[in-house]
Amino acid sequence: MRKMTEKNLRDAFSGESQASMKYLNFSMQAEKEGFPGVAKLFKAISFAERVHASNHLKALGDLKKTVENLQTAIDGETFEVEEMYPSYDAVANLQNESEAKKSIHYAVEAEKLHAKIYMDAKSQVAEGKDFDVKNVYICKVCGYTALNNAPHKCPVCGASFDFFETF
Repeated sequence: MRKMTEKNLRDAFSGESQASMKYLNFSMQAEKEGFPGVAKLFKAISFAERVHASNHLKALGDLKKTVENLQTAIDGETFEVEEMYPSYDAVANLQNESEAKKSIHYAVEAEKLHAKIYMDAKSQVAEGKDFDVKNVYICKVCGYTALNNAPHKCPVCGASFDFFETF
């Protein structure tokens, strides 16, 4: 693929991914405000934007075998923990942005777990086995991730068990 086309597809992938997430959050806000029709519209178009992003990812050749995808995920999570979020946190601290610092703290704590979980999954997949997990629990407040059993209280943000989504 030529460089300009690749850059354009990467930019489009980022934009479509962001639009999908933004519209999903807009949907939840509309639902809270009592606008179920608008919520449905945002949710549906969020899905369409995800389809666009997925098509771009495939066209870029970035959708590979599971073991390679796990390594890509490990690399991404590790970058966020070791480089990206520490620099973002330094700026938020310098500018005394308490909400940004809290958001960054929540993300970095979850990303540490994600990298480890992906490493464990990769080692099992490399042996030809599926990842042995019954349930994955995600804290809806901070993104903390637990396997098989959710804690009664989130160790990162203190949210109760009721704030965990089960997958």
